[in-house]
Amino acid sequence: MIKTMTHQLPDDLDFRCLPHHVAVIMDGNGRWAERRGLPRIMGHRRGAEALKNLLRCCKDWGIQVLTAYAFSTENWRRPLEEVNFLMGLFERLLRKELAEMQQEGVRIQFLGNLAELPLSLQQTIAWATTETAHNQAVTLNVAVNYGSRDEIARACQALAAQVERGELSATAIDETLISRTLYTRDCPDPDLLIRTSGEQRLSNYLLWQLAYAEMVFTEVHWPDFDRQVFHQVLRQYQSRDRRFGQISQAPALIA
Repeated sequence: MIKTMTHQLPDDLDFRCLPHHVAVIMDGNGRWAERRGLPRIMGHRRGAEALKNLLRCCKDWGIQVLTAYAFSTENWRRPLEEVNFLMGLFERLLRKELAEMQQEGVRIQFLGNLAELPLSLQQTIAWATTETAHNQAVTLNVAVNYGSRDEIARACQALAAQVERGELSATAIDETLISRTLYTRDCPDPDLLIRTSGEQRLSNYLLWQLAYAEMVFTEVHWPDFDRQVFHQVLRQYQSRDRRFGQISQAPALIA
């Protein structure tokens, strides 16, 4: 094992070729619970533990940013009992885990239209964001009430308002400026997207930011996503030839 900043990294992974930013769609919490005869909320609780464990793994292995799709703009259509449980779970977890996040050097940020969340959750989010703002070990982005089309529309509206006020020329709007107006403005684009539970859709998630990301879809339900599964996903990631439109320069790292 490598005993550096990437301590505990498996020997068959090349630390030079790890993704800087991993995005996850945490699918299958409800199905995991239902298959075990448990309430769906138990799946969400186990899913929260899986996210915590993955975040620690990212820190241990030197992956700088983890972005998790926690609640989409479409998730409001779920049963009211489940939605209320999730809102409460987010708030309880933030309050419970903040001290440990501080100790671990986690910076937590939230992506989405937060103004539509319950007021107490908004206040807890603002508190957690401020308290961890200067941490540098690893960044956790949590997408809550997030939809990528909505994000892009809001960015366009913000830029149009600047043009209308004479603060910006329309011809100055380019890909870089749009990226700087999105919720993820402080982070590099994801190198890797993981979606669990066998689904193979983007589901309105980071549509702009995922333009050049590698995508891995696994049949594993999110509560069962652990270091071993992540290890295999990273092996698959490192086996791919990331050309970004260019001709291949080197063979894949892993056969």
